[in-house]
Amino acid sequence: MEIVIGNEENFAELINKGNVLVDFFATWCGPCKMLGPELEEIKDKIQIVKVNIDENLELCKQYGVMSVPTLIYFKEDGTYETKVGYMPKETILNWIGK
Repeated sequence: MEIVIGNEENFAELINKGNVLVDFFATWCGPCKMLGPELEEIKDKIQIVKVNIDENLELCKQYGVMSVPTLIYFKEDGTYETKVGYMPKETILNWIGK
């Protein structure tokens, strides 16, 4: 699967497609840059959506994003879990149960 760019216009549609991992990031963020390659390596296991915090302030407010990177795992049942900070791919996969 390709990593999709999310924004305030398409976000609701993107997270309603089953299990989705959303990466709230900033281009100036060092840990976000480290996380990018980890997400590339797992993109075939789960749909990943990247949201630039500087361009989507309302989404950040809605989901309480205060630091980057923030990962939010949206589940099929409508619930979600949040983790903040860099994580290696193994930790991410364990967290989302893949």
